[in-house]
Amino acid sequence: MGKDVIIACDFPSREETLGFLAKFKDNKPFVKIGMELFYAEGPSIVREIKERGHKIFLDLKLHDIPNTVKKAMNVLSRLDVDMTNLHAAGASEMMKYALEGLTRPDGTRPLLIAVTQLTSTGEERMRDELLISASLPETVLSYAKNAQRSGLDGVVCSPLESPVIHENCGKDFITVTPGVRFADSEKGDQVRVTTPERAKELGSDYIVVGRPITAAEDPVAAYEKAMKAFVG
Repeated sequence: MGKDVIIACDFPSREETLGFLAKFKDNKPFVKIGMELFYAEGPSIVREIKERGHKIFLDLKLHDIPNTVKKAMNVLSRLDVDMTNLHAAGASEMMKYALEGLTRPDGTRPLLIAVTQLTSTGEERMRDELLISASLPETVLSYAKNAQRSGLDGVVCSPLESPVIHENCGKDFITVTPGVRFADSEKGDQVRVTTPERAKELGSDYIVVGRPITAAEDPVAAYEKAMKAFVG
């Protein structure tokens, strides 16, 4: 499996998103479409970006009763995205139903990954607000194992958690890791963060980079810097 950098296109409109992507000319980076853009523009923006030649990670983090998630995934399967996700906290039945809904009649489907704990969540908040008494690494690994048993392809986690997940779930169980910043970037609202170079060392399969690229003075140069550091 080749490593890749996914740009988080967290823009509020079609115009801003397509204007940003136009800067890349013939290069077609892998992009993440999250809640902000999807809720603003709907499925049409997914189709339009796909038609322009980009791979797409549709980041909607579904979390509901199993049958509702299954039906929603069935709708999303028609958008021809490359990867989508849900919350591992929804538990195994929900994840299995999601997989059924996402699988097309011909047996094909996008990669399905589970969010373990958001990279904005620290151990203190997890313990005090979510009332999870296990340590953060224990919780993340438990969620990852459950996702694997449910048939999913991988998880969203911090780069810091990639080694233990690969050690326990195998190298083919992918880790998609946000919380990646250049050494001279602000952390923003992220807590568990590291650099592209360190994420590569830790074994991340994909890194998701947002503001350090999208808010850069030269986004193309910032993307190329991340690609060189992470992919080589």
